[in-house]
Amino acid sequence: MRFVAIGDSFTEGVGDELPDGRVRGWADLVAEGWARSLGEPIDYANLAIRGKLIGPIIEQQLEPALALKPTHLSFNGGGNDILRPRADVARIVGLFDHVLRRCDEEGVTLVLLSGANPTGQLPMGAVMRKRGDLMSHIVEARIADRPDVIRAFNWFDEELATPSYWSEDRLHMNPRGHHRVAARVLEAVGATAPEGWWSLPELPDAVRLRGMGYYREHVGPWVRRRLTGTSSGDGREPKFGGGWTTVQPA
Repeated sequence: MRFVAIGDSFTEGVGDELPDGRVRGWADLVAEGWARSLGEPIDYANLAIRGKLIGPIIEQQLEPALALKPTHLSFNGGGNDILRPRADVARIVGLFDHVLRRCDEEGVTLVLLSGANPTGQLPMGAVMRKRGDLMSHIVEARIADRPDVIRAFNWFDEELATPSYWSEDRLHMNPRGHHRVAARVLEAVGATAPEGWWSLPELPDAVRLRGMGYYREHVGPWVRRRLTGTSSGDGREPKFGGGWTTVQPA
């Protein structure tokens, strides 16, 4: 079993920070849970980098991921695109078609995820939700006749959309959210999710910035990056991008 993940902050694991500062996230959890369910090691790589639009994800991550000769490739993208004022949903879906075609050509099983839905907590959330709904419905229709594509759809999970699954920035899932997504992926691939992952106990009261404090801490830096054409992922390397990492069953 050789599992590689590509994507943005959702797949990198932002919001699920470990005590040493590293991020974990649902994809790392899936690798651990999959090895445990199989009772044998699996090879794992994660090329995802935060802040990436769907175009750069495909341009920079897809072919290196396929070059590793995986058995399974997970893909999620477009979340950062729908935050932009002029998001082109048709273009986003067209790029997904390219991922599907390349996986078919290489004989790789595609694990397709939709991101979790943060829009109920975000400024201009209604606009983003409309785009996310449209994108999700179109992609689901595109693979309606493809039972070989493994689906792990999170966008319409109303429980996952509630604040207790999200970090202070309201844009990235916290450890509860990442465990819930991991449980969904594990069940989708036919593995057994560890007990409790679907809904971990609520975290101790987190700091929930409101009003101008939230805008100053989180919205302002995001706007500055848009105005300067920079990304939170600029200069970052993937955390597991140098080849396979062997994950042992715990």
